[in-house]
Amino acid sequence: MLILTEINRRLARIKRHKRVRKNIFGRSECPRLCVFRSLKHLYVQVIDDRKGTTLVSLSTLNPEVRGKEKYQGNIKAAKILGSLLAKKLEEKGIKKNSIRPGR
Repeated sequence: MLILTEINRRLARIKRHKRVRKNIFGRSECPRLCVFRSLKHLYVQVIDDRKGTTLVSLSTLNPEVRGKEKYQGNIKAAKILGSLLAKKLEEKGIKKNSIRPGR
């Protein structure tokens, strides 16, 4: 059974997501980077919104990341995940993402 505070947290997260998504749109040459952090793990997706497809998806649950760090939700695990994401994007030929400097 969900408690009222859990529902409020979920609704607040959805509102934040909608507010951000009004301004950010991923294309194949400049895809959108979506990051979700739970209490235990990190999840990353690179998305092309025009086609409606996920180009690359990784998390700290993947075998390449899971064995390298004891705890999967901290900064060290994020660095490992980020370097693995960069390698996968390079293999696909993607050099830019939708994170714009100065915003």
